Amino acid sequence: MRTAVVPGTFDPVTLGHVDIVVRAARLFDEVVVGIARNAGKTPLLDAETRRAAFAGAVAHLPGVRVEIVPGLLVDFCREVGAVAIVKGLRGGGDLDAEAPMAAMNRHLSAVGTGDAGVDTVFLVSDGRLAHIASSMVRDVATYDGPIDDLVPDGVGDLVRAAIADRSARSRTGRDSSGPAPSVPSAPTPRETP
Repeated sequence: MRTAVVPGTFDPVTLGHVDIVVRAARLFDEVVVGIARNAGKTPLLDAETRRAAFAGAVAHLPGVRVEIVPGLLVDFCREVGAVAIVKGLRGGGDLDAEAPMAAMNRHLSAVGTGDAGVDTVFLVSDGRLAHIASSMVRDVATYDGPIDDLVPDGVGDLVRAAIADRSARSRTGRDSSGPAPSVPSAPTPRETP
């Protein structure tokens, strides 16, 4: 069985991400979507919410599962028996960012093993979806723009709720540095004077 890992922060999952997984599933026997943490980013959605959202979007695909990456990607690849990492490229800028990571992952996965390490396979994004990025989805949603045609069903609601919660925490002075809770809290009833 040939297993590939499709890693990313997926904050939130987009239709472009789902397309890459669908195409990877045609190339490999098993695809594991790895919900990664990025120390350089503060996610809008917590890891479990991102995992559940992506799992719902690919539930119809046999041989695809979604898990949280607890540490280094190469250790996760070793745990699931991956022979490749699959990444989508929207353009040349993505390749410039991804190539050094691919080389580092290959190096780290080869250290002490005696083999060549795990390779990264790049899939060029579908031209109809290449303009979609998680960061742009978050930005558009922040200004109440339409995002539902950019993300799988239900994900737009998650994003809007997380943005509203983050905004409310910011207005009330509560810490807004962490991710929004996965389930928005119920509004408190207003008291009448």
